[in-house]
Amino acid sequence: MDAEGPEALSDLCLTQVCCSLDALCSRRADGSMCLSWALLFPQEVVDQLLRKMGTKGILNDTTVGIFRNCEELRLRRASIRFCPVSAEAFRLALCPHRLQELDASWVSGGLTGADIVSGLASNLECRSSLQRLSLNGLHLDWESLMEDGGTHVGFSSLQGLRTLSLANTDLTDAVLEDVCSLPQLESLDISCTVVSKLTALLDCKSTLKSLIAHRLRQLDMSPTGLFFVFSQLHALRHLDFSDDHITSDDSDGRDGDETVRQLLEGIPQVLPTLVSLDISGRKRITEAAVRAFVEARAGLVFMGLLATGASSSDVLTSQKNLKVTGEANENQVCEALRRYRDRECFTREALIHLYNLITDIDTPRPDMLKLVLGGMQSHPTSLHVHLVATACVFNLTTRDLAEAMPISLLSSTVNQLLYAMKTFPNHQQVQKNCLLALCSDYILQDVPFDKYLAAMLVINWLSRHEDPILQRMAVAVISILVAKLSTEETAQLSEDVSIMKQLLAIVQQKAMVGVVDSTLKFALSALWNLTDEMPTAARNFIECKGMELYEEVLESYYGEPSIEQKVLGLLNNIAEVEVLQDDLFEENLLEHILGLLQDSQVEHASIMTWTQLEREMVSYRSFHPFYPLLQTGQPSGVQLWAVWAIHLVCSQNASHYSSMLEKEGVTELLKALAAHPDTHGDIKGLSDSILRMLEQHGGDTGPQNS
Repeated sequence: MDAEGPEALSDLCLTQVCCSLDALCSRRADGSMCLSWALLFPQEVVDQLLRKMGTKGILNDTTVGIFRNCEELRLRRASIRFCPVSAEAFRLALCPHRLQELDASWVSGGLTGADIVSGLASNLECRSSLQRLSLNGLHLDWESLMEDGGTHVGFSSLQGLRTLSLANTDLTDAVLEDVCSLPQLESLDISCTVVSKLTALLDCKSTLKSLIAHRLRQLDMSPTGLFFVFSQLHALRHLDFSDDHITSDDSDGRDGDETVRQLLEGIPQVLPTLVSLDISGRKRITEAAVRAFVEARAGLVFMGLLATGASSSDVLTSQKNLKVTGEANENQVCEALRRYRDRECFTREALIHLYNLITDIDTPRPDMLKLVLGGMQSHPTSLHVHLVATACVFNLTTRDLAEAMPISLLSSTVNQLLYAMKTFPNHQQVQKNCLLALCSDYILQDVPFDKYLAAMLVINWLSRHEDPILQRMAVAVISILVAKLSTEETAQLSEDVSIMKQLLAIVQQKAMVGVVDSTLKFALSALWNLTDEMPTAARNFIECKGMELYEEVLESYYGEPSIEQKVLGLLNNIAEVEVLQDDLFEENLLEHILGLLQDSQVEHASIMTWTQLEREMVSYRSFHPFYPLLQTGQPSGVQLWAVWAIHLVCSQNASHYSSMLEKEGVTELLKALAAHPDTHGDIKGLSDSILRMLEQHGGDTGPQNS
């Protein structure tokens, strides 16, 4: 079982509801959805359903309509984060609820902060019930707010608000004044806004416990003025006054840096209740100042010091309850990745330090992989983040480290790697990192991910690059992925003639110099798998002069079983396509094949000595080609080869093949072989062994001969 455990039953049920919305709903005149019938849902489940619809990417103006029914579907903690919801849909579906929390960060669809505040304020219950509001990344459009019946509508209309997050908005000094008039405001995030003055904070100095003011580039206050404002916030327990160290030059933020110095060197009576201070990215911070600050505050639980150069002081490690973000050790770096997931500058910085820490790692660290994945998911378009993160993924999953990771974590990570390959197709190092991570037998064989997308991305990359090392990895990945595709996916892939041409070109390139290496073997395997049960691919192979090339390969590599096996495998695939069989009647080609029939490696008596492989080398989409080989009138050597091949795949994956053998009638053929008096003993033994395996996996094989 996955180390993280199975998915919760409630999550599975909500996922099923999301997948079945069309069947469960009717449509209103405006096109919005309405549940055809609805019992009174448990309140927490309604919140979870809204959130699940958002994470599944199906929450929009149409589907959010189900929440207009606020009698049976009662929302309290609503999240429409990143969802395309319009102002009208928001007003009709969410505003009638007695909300306690709302996260509308980064909503698309034209919904503004003004739309949200005016909509919520229109519900008298919401004015007092709403305690937490997140509008990060939205255009506030504050000028559009009008007087409502002579009463000003603004944040101050939501008198119950305790937590407000306005990071990355067009928050102005005037709006900040309105915000700070809230009588119960305890937590405020104004990061990455254009406010120039913080004096309005003095209006909530007796209630404000947490202030996040990261990267205030338009701040226009002297160090003395800033220090005075901070010193008056007597209830403040957490202060984040960090800065983006990457995009700023030495002159940017100098007043803020000086204010931080004064805070560090000030007396403990300044901000007496402070237990958390984040000054990551600030310049001119000394270890001596940090030491003095920490030693003067016994209750300190967090210190943010990433990219300050001041996180190495021994006083930071001597405090048991103190968590620190920095670069001095593994704990500091991991803490930075946890806390700064939404901040690209710090995520990038922390990943660089993590990469240096794990270059020679030999212990599985799923906790680290999870942090790296989180950084990639939070910054899907950041080349800088993915450049370092993909390298970290390779280091954390290389060799046998991947096998100790939770399957679900690996699955999410591989899908994120594919997203990186798709997003940054022309960045060679990102592509190389992703290929290195994918080129793992365990990941390719045992981890679930979109294998068709992976095959297409790697094939597209292969067409643009000729680096021999990367070419070898790419062809290896393709050869395994093609064998894992469904019949429909393989058919879709086989229609692209350029894929066939690329793989044949690699075979020709290697054959010209007579080299026997893994790249040649993987390319031959990929062609073998690509033509299996695929007439279109087989025809493309012939039209691309593949027959002539393979004749040369058989001649050049005579006596190389690893090469001959793959060449003959593809020729077998062509022989199974009746309309293409005439293309095999070429004198030189037949001479090579007849010569190989005399080889000791394929003598019928040697079949029983062939080694059973531990991992799957071949997979079958159908057993139809085996029908004529399993007839009781066939020569024993033919029967033995066919039964051996079926036994091989069943011994490796009986649960997969048992239903296929039964459905396609092969089980009956095996019973007939086992019962026939003229059947060779070895064939009977293998047939009985197969039937026993099928019986153990639930197949209805009936009575068997012993």
